[in-house]
Amino acid sequence: MDVKIFSGNSNLDLAMGISESLNMPLGKAYVKRFSDGEINVEINESVRGKRVFIIQSTCEPANENIMELLIMIDAFKRASAYSITAVIPYYGYARQDRKVAPRAPISAKLVSDLLQVAGIDRLLTVDLHAGQIQGFFDIPVDHLYALPVMISYIKSNVIEKYKEEVVIVSPDAGGVERARSYAKKINAGLAIVDKRRDRPNQSKALHVIGDVNNKIAVIVDDIVDTAGTLCNSSDALLKNGAKKVYACITHPVLSGPAIERLENSSLEKLIVADTIPLSDTAKKCSKIVVLSVASLLAEAIKRIYHDDSVSSLFE
Repeated sequence: MDVKIFSGNSNLDLAMGISESLNMPLGKAYVKRFSDGEINVEINESVRGKRVFIIQSTCEPANENIMELLIMIDAFKRASAYSITAVIPYYGYARQDRKVAPRAPISAKLVSDLLQVAGIDRLLTVDLHAGQIQGFFDIPVDHLYALPVMISYIKSNVIEKYKEEVVIVSPDAGGVERARSYAKKINAGLAIVDKRRDRPNQSKALHVIGDVNNKIAVIVDDIVDTAGTLCNSSDALLKNGAKKVYACITHPVLSGPAIERLENSSLEKLIVADTIPLSDTAKKCSKIVVLSVASLLAEAIKRIYHDDSVSSLFE
C-alpha cells in the first residue's frame, strides 16, 4: 500500500490502537533527544510517494510535542512523501483562539501557521475547543467528534443501568451546541450551568437553567483542565435536585489540583477519551473511565485514504 502511519512520543498507546485497528504496523521512526536537548528525528524506511499520517497529540509538554511534530513533518517532506496528514487528537493552544485582551496573541492561529509552513497537506483532529479554528487553515481539516463513543457509554452504563430519565448538561453557555448534539442522540432534556469566570482556571457556578430535578445529569464538554468548573457544576446540579451526576469530557488535560478535586467531588464518574495519555496519578483515580477513539481515528484515516466521506461517520 502507498500509505504509512507514524507516531511521535506524545501518545504511543493511542497510536498503537490505531495501528491495530488498521492492521498496519507503525512506521519505523525514532524521535530522540541530542545531549543538549534538541530533537533528533530518524525515518528508517522509504516514504517516497507515500501518503503519510503522523499521529501526535500536542498535549503536555505541549511545546516539546509540537516541535517533535514539526520536525517530523519536515523530515517526511524532504523525504518526498506524496502527502502528509497530521493526526492531532488533541490540538494544543486551542483555547487561545481569539484576542481576549489588548496585545494578546492568537496562539491557535500561530500553531496552524507553523503546521502549514512545515508542510502538512491535511489535518485530522478530535473535538476542537472552537470549531472556528478550522478557518485558520488553508488546507482540508477533518474534525471528528468523540460523541459516538461517549453516547455508547451513556446508553450502556447510565440509561440501561438506572432506568431513569437523563438530562444532558452544558457547563457553560459556550458548550450548548455540543450538549444539544448529545441530547438529540438519546432524546434527552437539556440544561445549562450558568457560571462566571473571574480569572483563568477559576470559575464559580451560580445557577442551573433547565429541569434536572429527579434526573441523572450528564455534563458534556471538550476539555477538563483543573476540574474546578466540573466539580462546581456537579454540586450545583445536585443542589437543584439531580439524583446523580456523570461527566463525558473528551480531552483529560487534568492539570494542577484536578485529581484531588475529582476524588473529593460529588461526581459519580468522569468519562474521557484517550486523546491525551493519563498521568500515573490520574490512572489511580477511581472516578475516571477512559474510552478509546482509536477505531474512530482509524476509520477516518481509511476514509481519507479512499477519498470517502468522513462526516458520514456521525450521521
